[in-house]
Amino acid sequence: MQGIYNFAFIIAISAIAAMGGFLFGFDEAVISGTVDCVSTQFGLNVMASGWFVSSALLGAIIGVIVGGNLSDRYGRKSTMICSGTLFAVSMIGCAVAPSFIYLVIYRIVGGIGIGVASIVCPMYISEVAVASRRGLLVSLYQLAVTIGVVGAYVSNKWLLGIAMEDSDLSGISRTLFVDEWWRGMLGVGVIPSVIFLVSIFFIPESPRWLVLKGRMQKAEQVFARIYNNDSAIVRLQIESTLEVTRNSGSGYKALLSPGIFRAVLIGVAIAMLGQFMGVNAVLYYGPSIFKDAGLSDGDAFFYQVLVGTANMLTTIAAMFIIDKVGRKTLIYYGVSGMIISLLLIGSYFMWGQQLGVSHVLLLIFFLLYIICCAGSICAVIFVILSEMYPLAVRGAAMSVAGLALWIATFMIGQLTPWMLHTLSPAGTFLLFAIMCVPYILIMWKMVPETTGKSLEEIERYWMYGELREAANKNT
Repeated sequence: MQGIYNFAFIIAISAIAAMGGFLFGFDEAVISGTVDCVSTQFGLNVMASGWFVSSALLGAIIGVIVGGNLSDRYGRKSTMICSGTLFAVSMIGCAVAPSFIYLVIYRIVGGIGIGVASIVCPMYISEVAVASRRGLLVSLYQLAVTIGVVGAYVSNKWLLGIAMEDSDLSGISRTLFVDEWWRGMLGVGVIPSVIFLVSIFFIPESPRWLVLKGRMQKAEQVFARIYNNDSAIVRLQIESTLEVTRNSGSGYKALLSPGIFRAVLIGVAIAMLGQFMGVNAVLYYGPSIFKDAGLSDGDAFFYQVLVGTANMLTTIAAMFIIDKVGRKTLIYYGVSGMIISLLLIGSYFMWGQQLGVSHVLLLIFFLLYIICCAGSICAVIFVILSEMYPLAVRGAAMSVAGLALWIATFMIGQLTPWMLHTLSPAGTFLLFAIMCVPYILIMWKMVPETTGKSLEEIERYWMYGELREAANKNT
């Protein structure tokens, strides 16, 4: 079925699409370096500070609502171009925003772009990937997210150094990088967004979307590039895609059919629960959490860079084993490690300072948590969501799952300052540990192992129950 494929071409176009993940990660993490400064400049209370962080997440919710429909109607490529444009506008707007209201508006605009990208980029990669390498290729998106996170942390620390040096900059440069350095931190995001936007013009449309729209000649051309002009395999791919799309409805109503509805509910559950297990709280409020433990601003940012680097390196390792050990095995080991590390972090905040325990131990606990998280739920979530839904409803189903993910992320962004203040850091991380339990149970009992299966095989599983017995044996 796989034959000889052009892996260099596949990985090149997948890497370009995955750049949308860089924007996602950059936006998630860059905000952590600006919260305190923005709160001070605009006199924000705890809830307003949370709104500054989570306003982009509100935009992302809007983005996922419209992103699936846009990608199904106008194509994956055009939708990614729209995403890059919105993010570029947002970064420029945030850098020059004259007031907190305008800052929030531009954060929402950028969030819409991020929400759209979080739907369409993994979807595109899954549709151009071959089954034996799909886990690796879709994981490129998550790798790009982690690189974006590290890029934001490094950029924040570098720009903070410029601001602290009180350099000879003047005019707008001094405003952006010294007097109100948070503007520079947000504004540099225009660079990767423009690179992403320009690069998208050089990749082909998804061949499976082209088949769905009846544009067979163009689909055949793209499949031919993927499979090195092997006409037999190209015909087989097109016929297989046509077979599963003939008997499946499209649009949101089709999501209510029994097999698909079950897949949608499971996708919603794992998307939401994954956000209540602490990872985004660490990304958004890492420096503030480290400062609560007694670290200086510089040390807090340095620790956050180490956390982001561990996240990136672990994601790279997970990419190369996800198609070998399987999606579910990564979840079992990784989430178990997350529970242990979250309990250790909570214990440190409860008793560490009283016992005079070194801050280095807190860093070790955070690194252990990030390693377990990046090697499991972060590496797997976009792979599973991008491959578990039928082609005809993939955009709509991804929108529903993405909506659930971003609503939960919005809630975490809004509630984390309140939880840290009301429940204390110890209570907050204990809550995150508890939320890991239902996640691992759902993955164990309800999600099939999809490693090595084609998208069409997975589609038949949900729609007709085919391969269900075989899939259950792999759980």
